[in-house]
Amino acid sequence: MKKTTDLGRRRVLGMMGTAAVAACGLGTSPDITPCAAAAPTKKVLGDPRVRGPFPILSTPYTQSGEVDFDVLGRQAQFVDWCGSPGMIWPQSGDSVDLLTMDEKLKGMDVLAKAMKGRTSALCLGVQGNTTEEMLVYAKHAEKLAPDAIISRPPDSGKTQEDMRKYWYALAKVVHRPVIIQTTGGTQYRGPAPSVDLLIELGKEFPHFGYVKEEAADTMERMRKLLAARPAIKRIFSAAGGFGWLHQCRIGSEGLVTERAVYADLLAFIWKSYDEGKLAAANDAFAKLLLMLNLKDTIPGNQLRGYHLYVWQKRGIFKNTLSRQHGPKDSIPKKPVLSDMKLTPDMIEEIDMRFESLAPYLKKGKFA
Repeated sequence: MKKTTDLGRRRVLGMMGTAAVAACGLGTSPDITPCAAAAPTKKVLGDPRVRGPFPILSTPYTQSGEVDFDVLGRQAQFVDWCGSPGMIWPQSGDSVDLLTMDEKLKGMDVLAKAMKGRTSALCLGVQGNTTEEMLVYAKHAEKLAPDAIISRPPDSGKTQEDMRKYWYALAKVVHRPVIIQTTGGTQYRGPAPSVDLLIELGKEFPHFGYVKEEAADTMERMRKLLAARPAIKRIFSAAGGFGWLHQCRIGSEGLVTERAVYADLLAFIWKSYDEGKLAAANDAFAKLLLMLNLKDTIPGNQLRGYHLYVWQKRGIFKNTLSRQHGPKDSIPKKPVLSDMKLTPDMIEEIDMRFESLAPYLKKGKFA
């Protein structure tokens, strides 16, 4: 290997080793940071707009339990204002399982209109219990021409062949990058799509090969997928973002998680890491973990829960209401609402930790 900068040497020798560099298929040129997210001026596989943090929007509700579409559109514009490369909806369990088809289709319309002419990429979620249901969402989304599509396994799927047929059908009706989520929702009981299937899809369809990887053995699966470049164009970290920077160092080039309320912090972490400013990225990531680790002391849904209070604090959400699943993750016939209750000491702790994010948050006030 030719002589590299001290930063490059530390990253190659201290974090990965020569063998890992070769596995990533990025070469050992001193002009390329091995196994790290390539800077914008360097070669990027796939669509360069589908890269970086793509936080999932949290679904807001009115006091009566209806979807608050005005706040949903405002939330998307807030994420754009924060400088996030992209955003996703609907994708989490609260927006996929607990919304009606009409609510999801209308939400897609609202977001397409809200994001028209803006910078952040819009990615719409298309999945269903069956292939036929998924195709209803896919065809509607395609008419709205978002920047990307994301899809998780069919709830009724049981085998690799079920998923193959499902995503082959999707490939025929959409013509933009498709991110495959490797886990299903609360209703899915089947296996994760195999690495071989993901590679097959990437080879067969030029708009596939983007993967949100969060199945068991995530790190090993990521390494195998990265070795299959260029069929695999992009790996996104997930599972709350707890392993994001470690995964960046082996080749992840983005993050998908329901953390949109911290969109500017995520954008800062990504930009710092992408530019090789590791100290800044690590420090900001530590502050993100400080917020996320509140899940250990404040009860509730870790994807929404106390983060809804932060949404209120940032002036976007009007309340902290959520729809809930029924017993054993069942879907109630009518929406079941809950409101998060925080004690004074919980609020004090959230406020204190949120204040530590100030150096990394967008300056000014969103309007």
